[in-house]
Parts: sequence; structure tokens; C-alpha cells
Amino acid sequence: VLFEEDTDTKEPDEYRVILLNDDYTTMEFVVAVIMSVFHRELLDATRIMLDVHRKGKGVVGTYTYDIAATKINRVHEMARENGFPLKCIMEKA
Repeated sequence: VLFEEDTDTKEPDEYRVILLNDDYTTMEFVVAVIMSVFHRELLDATRIMLDVHRKGKGVVGTYTYDIAATKINRVHEMARENGFPLKCIMEKA
């Protein structure tokens, strides 16, 4: 008996990773995190940091759920290790 197999594949959902502003984390540390975790160049990292500083939040990238969650955990780990309260969230793109 032959049967037709459904082979339609769906692209995974994407999530925006967003850094949130606080009154304690230094601008230099935010730039270093963006460059280290999100592999951005200095000028791009500085622009994102200024968005975080001026607007209260800044989008650092769009990723699948697992990658976004891993990057958020790394940001929180780096912030904790350096004594900063920097927070990062994700929202569906």
C-alpha cells in the first residue's frame, strides 16, 4: 500500500532579543556584551547601546527560540559575573 506523506515544512518562529536599560550597568559593559554575545562590530554595538540608553531598550538581533534563549542566558550570566543588573528579554518577531 502506498500513501502520500505530508512533507510541508514550516520555518521556525523568530524572536527579537532586546536589551533593557538600567541605572547601573555601564555603557562600556553593554558594548562589550553586544560585541561578545551577539558578534557585532564596535560601531553597531555602540549604536545599539545608545538606543538602550536613550530609548530604554535596544534590539540586538532576531533568532530562533533556542538561540535567543541561549544568548539571553549568556547576557545574564556575564552581567551577574560582573555585578551588573543588565536584563535581556525576547519577544516574538
